[in-house]
Amino acid sequence: MKVKTIASGSKGNCTIVLCDNTNIIIDMGISYLTLKRSLEENSLSFEQFTAILITHSHKDHINGLKSLIKNTNLTVYIPEKMYNDLEDIVPRYRCEFIEDNFNIQEVEIELIHTSHDAPCSVGFIITYNKKTLVYVTDTGYINRKYLSKMTEKDIYVIEANHDEVMLMDGPYPRFLKERVISDKGHLSNKTTAKYLKKIIGKNTKYIVLAHLSEKNNTEEKVLEAIHEELDDTKIQILIARQKEESPMLEV
Repeated sequence: MKVKTIASGSKGNCTIVLCDNTNIIIDMGISYLTLKRSLEENSLSFEQFTAILITHSHKDHINGLKSLIKNTNLTVYIPEKMYNDLEDIVPRYRCEFIEDNFNIQEVEIELIHTSHDAPCSVGFIITYNKKTLVYVTDTGYINRKYLSKMTEKDIYVIEANHDEVMLMDGPYPRFLKERVISDKGHLSNKTTAKYLKKIIGKNTKYIVLAHLSEKNNTEEKVLEAIHEELDDTKIQILIARQKEESPMLEV
């Protein structure tokens, strides 16, 4: 399994997951041409991809979806509840409506139902060839029933959106600050660090910290929060950036 974040942040999100003959895009918040160019630079093409998964219908996760559907034959895998927000973008026949557990060819996927201010919002536990990626962004908290399912996996792509002090002292209006810190908002650095301390294990090779706020966070603050909880860890910790792709991570 190989994983690469193409873009991560409030202006657009997109990640690719490569599983030999089954390749998957997660979210399409960037333009079709941006992703096309990125794939070509990595010696890939849309013809090599099977599916796209969507976490939720906010613009920074679906901004390029209409163009992607127009220019490719990819199937969109979503819970049926999400389709109400996408029906003007994706024809119904291009969708595969998914349950909490499903397969895309030989890849096994389990949904994590996240808590965000969207009608339907999910993360993913993706397993292929005994290797597992946990992908969770845009959630105010993680229900504890999912934590055991997320434990001791190989790669975590997980939101670390804001530093709480920076957020509350920052330029956002009060209603927006309250949205971000609410149970339907975003994970803070400290909250993510505490979750990771509970779930990482001997198999964990990479942690990718995603969806950092440009105004309410810094890379230094998020790494400080993570290392405070994960003292002396040998796991490789990376930052997913808005305008810079991550390395291709392989497990």
